[in-house]
Amino acid sequence: MQHDAKKVDLDRDAVWTQIRDESATAVRNEPLLGALIHAGLLHHSSLEAALAYRFSLKLASGEMSEQILREIADQAYSSSDELGDAARADLLAVYDRDPATHRLIQPILFFKGFQALQAYRMGHWLWRQGRYDMAYFVQMRCSECFGVDIHPAARIGTGVMIDHAHSIVIGETATVGNDVSMLHSVTLGGTGKEDGDRHPKIGDGVMIGAGAKVLGNISVGHHSRIAAGSVVLHEVPSCKTVAGVPAKVIGDAGCSEPSHSMNQLLGTGEYS
Repeated sequence: MQHDAKKVDLDRDAVWTQIRDESATAVRNEPLLGALIHAGLLHHSSLEAALAYRFSLKLASGEMSEQILREIADQAYSSSDELGDAARADLLAVYDRDPATHRLIQPILFFKGFQALQAYRMGHWLWRQGRYDMAYFVQMRCSECFGVDIHPAARIGTGVMIDHAHSIVIGETATVGNDVSMLHSVTLGGTGKEDGDRHPKIGDGVMIGAGAKVLGNISVGHHSRIAAGSVVLHEVPSCKTVAGVPAKVIGDAGCSEPSHSMNQLLGTGEYS
């Protein structure tokens, strides 16, 4: 990880132990949040159980009860270790890359980017089970609750951070690699009403700046950077920085892991 002071073992028990320790401290420091923290974290025996509770609480509505959603989430987490592993990797990605995150409990309780990503993962699990209509329901509620609209058929890797997570759109045939970071108002969309494979393929370790639009069935190479506000319509080579409307290559990515460094500044004269 990038910051030694924030290191934590990816081991399942170590992550959950740290979350429980942080939760107990938070209750002491802010007793008025005691009921929320107990119900959301301390009451549960595992991170998976806490995430299932959070998923059902946030997405429940008059159309779908919290109990039904909780049963779906419990079934998903119990049948797929991949969901819990992905959640831990996503959680640690936020903890490592977001300077506003000082405790593991923050994304779980307060950050809609992390919560929306875990809701997408639940919808994707349903999609893979052939439960398409329930997956669409999860997508709809995720959009309504978090302002994040990810098609349940999209494929997203692990260790992903969606910072601020307002107005995120990811289309049906999009793929997102591991260790990707993106900011608010990012669109991974199509270019028209064509059917079939029509959405971007984002490589590992890519950093996508705020407001960037990547459109069409194009590849964005590993460890590249897309500058804020860019409109990307063509292939992006690995380890490069693209910027502009339409986006063009303006230089190298500047480091081996742009999604971890989160450096969004463009070097002087790179547009010339």
